Amino acid sequence: MMGAQPFETIVGAHHGEIYRYLRRVTSRTAEAEDLSQETFLRAYRAYRTLGPQANVRAWLFAIATNLSRNHFRSEKRRRVAHQAVSLEHREADPEGPEHEARLGEARALLEITVQALPLKQRLAFIMRKIHDLDYEAIGRSLDCSAESARAHVFQALRKIRLSLNGQELPPAGGVERRASPAGPTERRGAGAPPSESPLSMERPR
Repeated sequence: MMGAQPFETIVGAHHGEIYRYLRRVTSRTAEAEDLSQETFLRAYRAYRTLGPQANVRAWLFAIATNLSRNHFRSEKRRRVAHQAVSLEHREADPEGPEHEARLGEARALLEITVQALPLKQRLAFIMRKIHDLDYEAIGRSLDCSAESARAHVFQALRKIRLSLNGQELPPAGGVERRASPAGPTERRGAGAPPSESPLSMERPR
């Protein structure tokens, strides 16, 4: 049983990523903290029932996604956060401050555009393009099929590209992406390019 693994180990391995996911979804630190705490509280109550082959990371994302959807349903008004992407690792730009300023504007526009997406499209986009979850895991989180999850990502990408309308995009490193302890089904194949733009198009099959 998965319960044989100390729950503290699960928290230590996944808390940071789950918090960052909820921070991107809500754009508010306090809400992300509350939702991440509730995510791990619910996980603690249920983790002993997980099988030995369970994908703990995808399971935690599903809990966090359900909580965030309930959170948005309970709001009386729709919020659109106007906040630039916060980068944890910034590198010096060899092309100078003007180029960096343009990229900063693009990052801010991208963040605003993502926050304005319909909720399911926003969640699917963040899970796929920022956290590299596969479509099966995204579908389980959103209570839909893998193909529907792929369609949500595709529609999100289409709307983002239309909204940006030719604006210079930040490089792949300009939007937070973290390596994660994903299983074989979530890792990129050997033939995949080493760096993928978060706006790479993926057409529904």
